[in-house]
Amino acid sequence: MELWTAFLLGFAGSAHCAGMCGPLALALPRLEPTAWRHVAGRLAYNLGRVLTYGALGLVFGLVGRSLALVGIQRWVSLGLGVALLAGVLAARVDLFRLPLRGVGTQVKNAMGPWLRRRGVGALAMLGALNGLLPCGLVYVACFGAAATGQVLTAIEYMLVFGLGTVPMMLGLSLAGGALPVPLRLRLQRAIPYCLALVGVLLILRGLGLGIPYLSPNLAATPAAATCCH
Repeated sequence: MELWTAFLLGFAGSAHCAGMCGPLALALPRLEPTAWRHVAGRLAYNLGRVLTYGALGLVFGLVGRSLALVGIQRWVSLGLGVALLAGVLAARVDLFRLPLRGVGTQVKNAMGPWLRRRGVGALAMLGALNGLLPCGLVYVACFGAAATGQVLTAIEYMLVFGLGTVPMMLGLSLAGGALPVPLRLRLQRAIPYCLALVGVLLILRGLGLGIPYLSPNLAATPAAATCCH
């Protein structure tokens, strides 16, 4: 999977993030007494989110690597791509909301004590926990990371995805309601196209057409063919 697709997914999907996590970003405690300390706290919050996404990249990279070693990565990639396109065509992005409400409740409960603390470290921890909240777009990014079949590449994919969400989330936490609503609406409309693009790329990767980077021949990779002497 190309890294630019991760950034595009994160950037366009940040409109969704603004709607789901925006109230939390606006409720973050303000760090006094200087404006720089306030900005540093918001940067720490977003850094925590991005690092959590990187950790998810490690997990799903290991999963993708395991699938590649047993030779079924291409079929998983095809299945995920078809599921994404089906969800977009059905106009049901909510298809990707896995039944993780219990996890979301536990994460929110864990965030409570940190919201009452004031400090850069506390805000970084809040961001790290926020990255664990159930989110359909994060699931899609994790699927893309797993499809890379490489652990380091999967980590990079999720980090770039996280970086794509930073402009909107940082701007929201700093400017609040001053962010232009038309921009949010345009990004919101772009989400289905980004999901469709990732779905098509997953299908192309699963087909293994021998196109470098875009559709490599997964059956011919060293992971799928080892020998002993």
